[in-house]
Amino acid sequence: MKEYIPSPRQWVADQVELYEKSGGTKGLTLRDTGLPCIIITHIGWKTGAIRKTPVMTVQDGNNYVLIASMGGAPKNPLWYHNLKNNPLVKIRDRTNVYDMKVREVHEGEERKRLWDLAVSAYPPYKDYQEKTNRIIPVFIAELSEGEQ
Repeated sequence: MKEYIPSPRQWVADQVELYEKSGGTKGLTLRDTGLPCIIITHIGWKTGAIRKTPVMTVQDGNNYVLIASMGGAPKNPLWYHNLKNNPLVKIRDRTNVYDMKVREVHEGEERKRLWDLAVSAYPPYKDYQEKTNRIIPVFIAELSEGEQ
């Protein structure tokens, strides 16, 4: 069994703990936004440990759009590298947990559509993109074969 290492960012660790200990009935909004969030469970690319990250809920049908914005910081969040290294994740959306596979959407009509969905769900993403020189990564999390 892999070890779970909570985030070194206290607010992230607290959010995940509240969300999960309640079985997905508390801590359902991200910080002070009042907007819904999901928890991504992924594997650390350096440690091999289980990591958990809350992100804004952006749905595309049965799929989830994951935006690696880190508030428009100059670098991608660490979880970006984890998803690139191992695309198999679990997504907790309230009381439901899904086995999913992520892929980064780099360009084209699909990326534009997913980015627009994300900005519609959380308008600050647009501001984050404007304040950084990097192109903020967009992932789509799709149900794994057994979940469909």
